[in-house]
Amino acid sequence: MPWHASLDLSYSRRADTTVVHHRHHGPLRLFHSLYPEGPGICHNVIVHPPGGLVQGDTLSVTVEVAAGAHGLVSTPGATRFYRSQGEAATQQVDLRLAEGARLEWVPLETIAYPGCHGHNRLNARLAAGAELLAWDVTALGLPGSGQPFDHGCLHQHLAIDGLWLEQGRLDGHDRALLDAPLGLDGRRCLATVVLASGTPWSRTHREHLLDAVRAGLPDGLAPLAAGATCPNDQVLVLRVLGPLVEPVMALCQQAWSALRAAAWGLTAPPPRIWQV
Repeated sequence: MPWHASLDLSYSRRADTTVVHHRHHGPLRLFHSLYPEGPGICHNVIVHPPGGLVQGDTLSVTVEVAAGAHGLVSTPGATRFYRSQGEAATQQVDLRLAEGARLEWVPLETIAYPGCHGHNRLNARLAAGAELLAWDVTALGLPGSGQPFDHGCLHQHLAIDGLWLEQGRLDGHDRALLDAPLGLDGRRCLATVVLASGTPWSRTHREHLLDAVRAGLPDGLAPLAAGATCPNDQVLVLRVLGPLVEPVMALCQQAWSALRAAAWGLTAPPPRIWQV
C-alpha cells in the first residue's frame, strides 16, 4: 500500500530561544533540536525511514515560523523518487513565515530514478520582514551506477506567493531538454538556490547580495555552469548545472554560506549532517 505521511513543524521564539513543536502521521520524523549557533537558531533534521517514494506515496511537510524565530531544516540523505508503474508519487512542502521570521530549507538532493513518475512541489508565503533561504538540488538518474535517466518524468514546482514561480517537467524521453545546448546540455544535476524577502530590498543591498554569491562562482561553463540574478527586488536566484551531485551541492553550500553572511551576518560552519 502507498505511504501517506505528514509532518507539521511550528517554530516560535521564547525570550532569546527558538523552539519547535511538531506532530506527524506516518513515516516522517524529526530529530531532536540542535543549537550549534546558540539558542536563537534551531537546527532540525527530517527523517523518512522508508528512504524513498514509490507510486502513490505522498509526503507532506508544513513549516510555520512565528515572528522573530529562526529555523534551519535539512535531511540526512537524498529524497528518492523510485520507478513507478502507475500513479505518481508526490512530495509537497509548504513554508509559512510570519513577520521578521527566518527559515533555511536546505535538504540534501532529490534523485529521480529511471522510470519514476514524481511531483516535487514547494510553496512559500512570506510576511513583511520575513526571509527565506532555500534550495532544490535534483539529480536525474544514477550515471555512476549505469542507470541513465532515459525514461520517466519528474514534475517540479517551486513558488513563493506573489514573488516567484518556477515549474517544469523533466522527461527522460525529451532529448532536446536533456542534451541540447539550450537545455541541460548533457548535465544530469541541476540546482536552484533562492533567497527571498517579504519586504523589498534596496538596490544597494541587492547588489551586495549578488556580489557575495557571484564571488564564489566558477569562471566559464565547465564543469559547472552557474549564474545568479535578482528577478525582482525581493528575490535572488542562483542556478547551477553540473554532471554530478557532489560539485553542484558543494557550490550550493558555498553560496548558502556567502548569503547567510551577507544577508544576516552569520558565519557558522555548515551543519554536520551534510558531511555524513
